[in-house]
Amino acid sequence: MSNLHPIQVSVALCTHNGARFLREQVRSICLQTVPPAEIVLSDDASSDGSIEVVRATVAECAAESGRAIPLRVFENAVALRVVKNFEQAIRACSHELIALSDQDDVWMPDRLARMVPLFEQDPNLLLLHTDARLVDAKRKDLGQSLFYALEVTPSEIERVHGGAAFDVFLRRNLVTGATAIFRRSLVDAAVPLPVEWVHDEWLAIVASAIGRVDLLQDALIEYRQHESNQIGARRDSFMGKVRKALASRGTIHAERGAKADLLLAKLLELGGRVDPVAIDKVRGKIEHQRFRAALPASRIARCLPILREAMTGRYDKFGRGFRGVVRDLFESV
Repeated sequence: MSNLHPIQVSVALCTHNGARFLREQVRSICLQTVPPAEIVLSDDASSDGSIEVVRATVAECAAESGRAIPLRVFENAVALRVVKNFEQAIRACSHELIALSDQDDVWMPDRLARMVPLFEQDPNLLLLHTDARLVDAKRKDLGQSLFYALEVTPSEIERVHGGAAFDVFLRRNLVTGATAIFRRSLVDAAVPLPVEWVHDEWLAIVASAIGRVDLLQDALIEYRQHESNQIGARRDSFMGKVRKALASRGTIHAERGAKADLLLAKLLELGGRVDPVAIDKVRGKIEHQRFRAALPASRIARCLPILREAMTGRYDKFGRGFRGVVRDLFESV
């Protein structure tokens, strides 16, 4: 596509009592070196003046830059909660690319300038996400990147680059919505967003089933970590991992199985757009999660079944490999 007519970007900004940080976030969006074509704000029953902060900041930036970015506002009298609030925002976006925005982060000035050309160069690229710099409430660098906190491995990065993002995401999600941009066409395939999934992981795995997903290892946003985060990111310490391994599994495996059921239904609904091999993999994921959910309470009684399951390779295909084996051997019920 000619640089004279670049792909335009809608920003889906979701807020809920985020006035404390919104001015910095909105300024970082409006003052991009390549600005977005619109901002769609979906506010989830805020009581702190969040909408007024956004409106005032958009106007402030227009006065500074001489370019006015259209702002569309949805006010939810009753909170939809995170997933459905983002669904409302992305459904309302009108341009070819959609950038998700939380209410408390800060974009690097060239974020859109770095990401949009990759969509122009590759019509098959459906979703692109990046690393992020972790900062505290006052934007002090925490000395960790998002990918470091998530323990993203070189192998996972290589597989995503190589077109195997679906296989990676069947094991675990790597996509943080605040770092993601995707094509408007993904919305029609992905909605309605199921509340059992976080919006970003659902969009990512559906995108990876029907198109190409890629990542940039550059940190193109500051991802703020503070006491009010609905979803944050911190790398577990060794002792934290031990505590998780010994903790009660509760209903986590049953819930993961139910999520995989929803994914299977979606992929079947998408029909010929999805490789039948991908559908078979999801069925394998469902079987694996059902196995894990049904493990007996006795740790000794679990040993042989877990060994047999490990020999099938499904712990590696659909989970964290040896870490999952250890957890199933030691966790309480």
